[in-house]
Amino acid sequence: MSERSAGTTTTTTTVAPAAVIGQPRRAAPPRAPRRRPLSLPAGLLRTARPRQWVKNVLVLAAPAAAGELGSYRSLAQLAVVFVLFTAAASAVYLINDARDADADRAHPVKCHRPVAAGQVPVPVAYAAGGLLAVLAPVTAALLCNPMTAALLTAYVLMQFAYCVRLKHVLVVDLVVVTTGFLMRAMIGGVALHIPLSRWFLITAGFGALFMVAAKRYSEAVQMAGRPGKRGATRALLGEYTTGYLRFVWQLAAGVAVLGYCLWALESGGTANGSLLPWRQLSMVAFILSVLRYAVFADRGTAGAPEDVVLRDRGLAVIGLVWVAMYGLAVADL
Repeated sequence: MSERSAGTTTTTTTVAPAAVIGQPRRAAPPRAPRRRPLSLPAGLLRTARPRQWVKNVLVLAAPAAAGELGSYRSLAQLAVVFVLFTAAASAVYLINDARDADADRAHPVKCHRPVAAGQVPVPVAYAAGGLLAVLAPVTAALLCNPMTAALLTAYVLMQFAYCVRLKHVLVVDLVVVTTGFLMRAMIGGVALHIPLSRWFLITAGFGALFMVAAKRYSEAVQMAGRPGKRGATRALLGEYTTGYLRFVWQLAAGVAVLGYCLWALESGGTANGSLLPWRQLSMVAFILSVLRYAVFADRGTAGAPEDVVLRDRGLAVIGLVWVAMYGLAVADL
């Protein structure tokens, strides 16, 4: 006799596996966060590299060295020059990103640039860059003087040549980047018709070469442990040796210090009844600042000069002392 009567209807029940009944349902795997798409104006602004605009403060260098920052007219003119140089530099960034869009898409970091990511169409980047490249020199000719317009035009043409060809030429790439910084330091004086002394040009030029070569040296040191990726960030990085780049930044630092000291010692003693020879004393702070920065260069951590200058307290204090002494020296001229 069976355990169930013949008249009993057998009901089949589907039993879920214990793993499903006894355990909570697994959550879907988290999705990778998506970057919020930028509007076209915001993408163009980001492509113009606002963080790099701080470099254009160098337009104040020559007027500050000559003690010509005291008048409203001079400051207004320098503000115009700052905006125009920023526009010229932004034009170069826009056209560079448009030209390198395909290569940037294959780069793990540069692929997020607005042009490479498709947030700014390549033709739009070319058009915006070309417009700024034309407007900056033309506006300089109208609001400043022909020499300012000529210097801006030379800067734009040189940077375009760098983007197309010169960044692939050994040593010339260092010279072009250095010259760009020197032009920034010169243009304020050119706009205000201030004669540029040989010591100013020597110190500014070799000081810029010191920082550029230190930056390249730091990049080379950081890539030394990854030989397969050494040339990935810059086309020529694999062609330079760390020994050569160290020689360049050490040579440039020495010449910059020498040029500054010759300026400071050009006239001995005090001026205008000043109690202390601020001009000569400022040499101490200047040399200390170079030596302090050289510590980071030698460690291979000077790949981002703006971060070194802004984040190191010791360098910031020395820099403020130098600015104060230099200001007193200029006031005594």
